[in-house]
Amino acid sequence: MTTVAVGFDYSEDSRAAADWAAAYARERDCALVLVHAMGILEQASFEDARASLAAAGADLAARSGLADARVHAHVDYGDACSVMLRCIEAPISASLLVVGTRGHHAHAGLLLGSTSLELAEHALVPVVIVPGQR
Repeated sequence: MTTVAVGFDYSEDSRAAADWAAAYARERDCALVLVHAMGILEQASFEDARASLAAAGADLAARSGLADARVHAHVDYGDACSVMLRCIEAPISASLLVVGTRGHHAHAGLLLGSTSLELAEHALVPVVIVPGQR
């Protein structure tokens, strides 16, 4: 089964990306992995972050009509781009990466955030950058 990995930081742009990825996964019978990158200064514990992401995945599955068993949560330490790039490798083995245009640390006025640009430059699989609602 093909796997789609979507970057998720709870921002509106990442929610738009997750909605797009869920629709894509539903239509093409893919597995979907919500991916959250944890920085060393993040306040939540690893298990708290994983539980929160799993809840977001369950909500996404319910809203999109995607089977719960096809939605997974993955939390990893590192910067967002590095974490997403590692999703190409086993055990996730994503064949498509999806991100929003900008996340929580975006600078106003930029069309794309640094993570989406860097990911597009370095990924060895296709990358979809979903525009935000602005």
